[in-house]
Amino acid sequence: MPRYGAALGCSGILFLLAAPGSAHAGSGPLGIDSRLTYDDSGIWKRSTQNALIDGMIGVVAVGALWEGGEDRLGKTFWQSVDAGIVSGVAATVLKYTFSRERPSQTPDADRWFTGHGQSFPSGEVTTVSSLVTPFVLEYGRDHPVVYALELLPLYDAVARLKTRGHWQTDVIAGFALGTVSGYLLHERSTPLVWSLMPHAIQVGIKVQF
Repeated sequence: MPRYGAALGCSGILFLLAAPGSAHAGSGPLGIDSRLTYDDSGIWKRSTQNALIDGMIGVVAVGALWEGGEDRLGKTFWQSVDAGIVSGVAATVLKYTFSRERPSQTPDADRWFTGHGQSFPSGEVTTVSSLVTPFVLEYGRDHPVVYALELLPLYDAVARLKTRGHWQTDVIAGFALGTVSGYLLHERSTPLVWSLMPHAIQVGIKVQF
């Protein structure tokens, strides 16, 4: 499988799932934005979405602290930390810059620069995508099952659409931003945050036991 096959495949599936049906006229910058029927039940529940992202952040943070950054796995954990922070800051800046209203606020997908919207891009899809990308790039070729991690941002994107937290272009932009951030931070030889940590953290907590 090509190095970026999983990300490209996920983005293609996301685009197809996000595109409105022929019965609904799309709007927004790509002409695909429309409100889905509201669904806050089962796996799409908001609490499930929160549990996913909180769990992922926790796993990455604990993994980075435990492993340190001096071996392959630890370095990848710290690259994931970097990607999560950098993409999160970028997403927040974009949210306030574009101030787009959410589907829960308006049926009009073209409500940009209103001063009280934070829909574009999806911060959660950005974060989930950024956290998994370093692992996909580092281990995907050796262990193809790792590509399945791309299902996590795909799930979160669809869930955000169903609970009317975001428009289709919001989640696509979030996936792109998170993936690009993950790629760029994975390419660095030395993780940013890890380089600022004291030596005890750099070598990992596990070394001290």
